[in-house]
Amino acid sequence: MSRSHDDGLGPQSILWHVLADRRYLFVLPRAVCLLMLHPGIAAGITEHALMRDRIWLHKRRTVTQAVNYAYSDRDMSPQMRFSHEHVKGVDAFGHKYHALNPDTFHFQHSAYVESLFVMVNTFIRRLDADEHEQLYSECCSWYRRYGVSTRPMPATWPEFGDYFQDYCRSNLMSGPHFEPFREQIFAPTDWWMRAVPQPAIRALQHPLARELAGIDVSAADQWSLRQFVRLSQISTLAPRHRWNARARTALRNAAHHNPTTPLGATHD
Repeated sequence: MSRSHDDGLGPQSILWHVLADRRYLFVLPRAVCLLMLHPGIAAGITEHALMRDRIWLHKRRTVTQAVNYAYSDRDMSPQMRFSHEHVKGVDAFGHKYHALNPDTFHFQHSAYVESLFVMVNTFIRRLDADEHEQLYSECCSWYRRYGVSTRPMPATWPEFGDYFQDYCRSNLMSGPHFEPFREQIFAPTDWWMRAVPQPAIRALQHPLARELAGIDVSAADQWSLRQFVRLSQISTLAPRHRWNARARTALRNAAHHNPTTPLGATHD
């Protein structure tokens, strides 16, 4: 089934360019750390993921699929429901979970969105207020393509910030559900995350994740992140800068019609 492009996503959007940026993958340990501190989400991975022992191989598949929604002309929402319907059970604290629960599902998306903003503001340039609002609106359009209830979705970027802080404080916790993922998060051996220095991974963590995971971020960690940012800015000229195949195709096709891009991004 085809989808009309009436939701603001396309080559003129900020989202199309930053979501395809390889540097987005570098900040995913921030998002995944938050997700694995959620008992229900951690249980879903532990009990249902085929590659639970290699979390980044699992995320290479699932994150790629989620990002593809932003670039597809097709209605892919039935695929999303089908691939998550069976992911349910009881977490380590005795609470029922289901991957398609609107609050849980939206938080997963939100963790990736929050990390996307961190990537842009850290690795590309600081967005102004209007750009923050535009990119957030485009992330909402991306979420609507999943076909899952938008009831938990905040309407504006400032509201999103309040929602995200409140949700994390109320629903994330340390415990045995997180420990199997600790080493994979902070010392990745798979996918593009293995290219990120471990001190930089620590420095990229959300403050609450640092608190719950019991990690300290030193001045040396912050220095490592600054150096890695500088190196990655040079590497954006490399041919493999665009990590997602569907995004590469969409952006390459768009470049033939309009050579300018938001945020000064480069074409492949």
